[in-house]
Amino acid sequence: MRKNVDLLCHIIQYCDEIDEAVAHFGDNIEALQSCSPYKNATAMCVFQIGELSAHLSDDFKAANNAIPWKQIRGMRNIVAHNYGDFSLKQLWNTITEDIPMLRAYCESILRRHAVLDQETASEREEERTKTEDGI
Repeated sequence: MRKNVDLLCHIIQYCDEIDEAVAHFGDNIEALQSCSPYKNATAMCVFQIGELSAHLSDDFKAANNAIPWKQIRGMRNIVAHNYGDFSLKQLWNTITEDIPMLRAYCESILRRHAVLDQETASEREEERTKTEDGI
C-alpha cells in the first residue's frame, strides 16, 4: 500500500502544478491555445499523471474505481504519441474538469489511508501494552 500512497502523492503534486500553470498563464482556453509553454507544461503534467497511474497496483485500482484509471493512461498515450498534435480542447477539458476531480479523489484516499494507519497504530500500541502488562 505504501507504494500506492507515494504514487498518489506524486499525482497530487502534478495536479497542483497544473493549477499553478492555469493561475500563471490564464484560466481560459485561448491562453492555452496561444501559449506553447502553457500547453507544454500542462501536457507534461497530464503525461506524468498517466505514467504514475499505470504503476498503481491492480488491486488498488479495483478497490478505488470511482476514477477511470484506464482513461487516465489513455490520455497519457495521446499526449505521448501524438507528438504535440492533440486536441487542445481535450487537454483543456482534462485540466479544468478532470484534474480537480482526480486531485479530490486522491486526497480522499490518502485521508482514508491515514485514518486506517492511525487505527492500526492504536491497535499495535494496545497489544504492546497488554504484552508488557502480562495480559
